[in-house]
Amino acid sequence: MPKPAHAAASRRLHLVDASPYIFRAFFSLPSSMTDPEGRPINAVRGFIDMLARFIREEQPEFLLVAFDGSLTTSFRNDVYPEYKANRDLPDEDLVAQLSRCQQVAAAMGAFCCIDDRYEADDLVATAKARFADQVDGTVVVTADKDLAQLVDDRSWFLDFARGTRLGPADVVERFGVRPEQIRDLLGLAGDSVDNIPGVRGVGPKTAVALLEEFADLEELYGDLDRVATLSIRGAKTLGKKLAEHRDAAFLSRDLATCAVDAPLDATLDDLAYYGAAPGILGPLLQGFGLSGRLDAVPHRTNP
Repeated sequence: MPKPAHAAASRRLHLVDASPYIFRAFFSLPSSMTDPEGRPINAVRGFIDMLARFIREEQPEFLLVAFDGSLTTSFRNDVYPEYKANRDLPDEDLVAQLSRCQQVAAAMGAFCCIDDRYEADDLVATAKARFADQVDGTVVVTADKDLAQLVDDRSWFLDFARGTRLGPADVVERFGVRPEQIRDLLGLAGDSVDNIPGVRGVGPKTAVALLEEFADLEELYGDLDRVATLSIRGAKTLGKKLAEHRDAAFLSRDLATCAVDAPLDATLDDLAYYGAAPGILGPLLQGFGLSGRLDAVPHRTNP
């Protein structure tokens, strides 16, 4: 099958973190959208529209779409049982639509992956680590700020729904730290969304100020006495707080670090994107009561 027309000009790998876009669709579109059997289909409808528009505008040559398996079985829960414990379980109407979103993405021609032990972030990071040297550039498509840690000179962060594209300099402007320091930032300040504790009494502004002076946690904890000399609010007592919560800082950084060893049974050729096959996607959408969305999806020229 022929590659997309832009292939000769750019070998770009697009890695999509699906969950934020599925959740956004579920909460932004009315639950009155239902399939022929009366089951809610709003998350699927919104996800189809987002993925179709993304494919049309970005024209990926290589495409992977990663999904989250479970909120409670990540390897991070083994290390820290309270990880994400503050989150409510997804609405059952949303859970029922998650597998349908996977079916749709696969029928649209994307390579899809999911794992109960590794999160979508880890699958994206693993794919980037494995394939980045084989392509001209990597685009991480997500609304999750944690994935900004994957940005480098040949990798970009794209929040497609908001039209936000970040390179290394943009990450510094947006978050106050370099991409490789994002995990140190979360180690110090924590992340209430994922129930990552961080250092008690250290917020994002203080964490950024510290990381302007120290490259990472190792350098910071190797020279804690210098913290009291810095022009940071509460500097005189800050060193004591950091010392008391050293273990929490390193644990939190580990929890916030994207794994690059997730199980991913794929080669770059498996990720080559050719478009959807109408013969597969059409009947699927018809069963969901979404036949009208078929024309919005780029199709293979030679199914």
